[in-house]
Amino acid sequence: MSFFGDEFYTTKVPVRERLVRSIKGRATSSPRMWTVVAVTCVLSVLVTAFAITAMDGKSEGAGGKAALSDRMGIAGNDKIIHAAAKVNASVVSVINQQNGDLDESGNQVQGESALGSGVIFAKEGKIARIITNSHVVDNSADLQVILSDGTQKNAKLIGQDPITDLAVLEIDSAGVKNVAELGNSEQLQIGEWVIAIGNPLGLGYSQSITFGIVSSTHRVLPISLSNDGTYDWEQEVIQTDAAINQGNSGGALVNLDGKVVGINSMKVADMGVEGLGFAIPINDAMPIVNELIKHGKVDRPYLGVSTIDLQNYLGEEGSEDSPTDVLKLPKDVDTGIIVLEAQGPALKAGLRFNDVIVKMDDVDIASELDLRKYLYEKKSIGDTVKISYYREGKLETVDVVLEQRADEE
Repeated sequence: MSFFGDEFYTTKVPVRERLVRSIKGRATSSPRMWTVVAVTCVLSVLVTAFAITAMDGKSEGAGGKAALSDRMGIAGNDKIIHAAAKVNASVVSVINQQNGDLDESGNQVQGESALGSGVIFAKEGKIARIITNSHVVDNSADLQVILSDGTQKNAKLIGQDPITDLAVLEIDSAGVKNVAELGNSEQLQIGEWVIAIGNPLGLGYSQSITFGIVSSTHRVLPISLSNDGTYDWEQEVIQTDAAINQGNSGGALVNLDGKVVGINSMKVADMGVEGLGFAIPINDAMPIVNELIKHGKVDRPYLGVSTIDLQNYLGEEGSEDSPTDVLKLPKDVDTGIIVLEAQGPALKAGLRFNDVIVKMDDVDIASELDLRKYLYEKKSIGDTVKISYYREGKLETVDVVLEQRADEE
């Protein structure tokens, strides 16, 4: 199937490979590797501490404290210290022992250990719940969580949603003393100071803490979820110049009140840009998190078509079997999506191979991305959608009742 388990995309036509181990924060179980990572983290914290000290006027540089005050206005250095201290103990390390390949005998070989962060956001009785990134727990054979005091616990994956890059874990709440306070990401303002916190190794001295300003509260980024260079989703994120690195992917983006306003994500930041960090707004994350807690997944409306963008097939004009000739499209139709296979609701409604979808209801559909966003953002399971499509050169319409996708076997 496609990366999405795609709720409009069927599975019997060759599609992009499923994302496997796209986690940037990886480490093997080699003692030498752990030593290198640990030393790197310690140095990172020392450098950060030195920089803050220098800016605070405690170094010999004259006017250091005044310069920081000029940058931060009334917030001051103490606000960063207090906000970080408020959240630190609720940020954990997530260790994902991944499944490896099969050996010659068909037995599962132990894979790599991938590292990320998570945020304890709820504690109810004997369980505590953690938000992290979906890519941090992808392909997991075993999950461990390490608290900021070094306590290691087994973790259970409650659910994950690759589309939004969110996942929820549960651990035994014994020894869990701190729960992060959630803020309101809709109240963020451009220019506001924020802190990115991660816990890459689960040791108190190894926390990754960076800070910067919010440069956009609703940045829309094209995302290639399958890492194949094709943008197949768009995600709205908080953009900041606080560094989001391997260590704090899955960790907390915090305002100066010490409230979590976003979940850091290296996945959405994997754009080949320097000096920018991205986080999933907490107001967008929590509805997904609640769905994962309730159902273990996010149910989205299912159409049941495997498609490809029309524009990808309009480069061979003049040949006997050029796409335009085969599809018999009017000359002014150059965008839409070609149906490669229909099943489920689409098949019931009569859609079939080589139909070219150009509209859903009254909205133009030029690409798979358009189709996916319209379905997922504007429609619900049980809704009826009117599809306009060309068949043999003739424009036709059909009503399709969107269904819930049956669970995979």
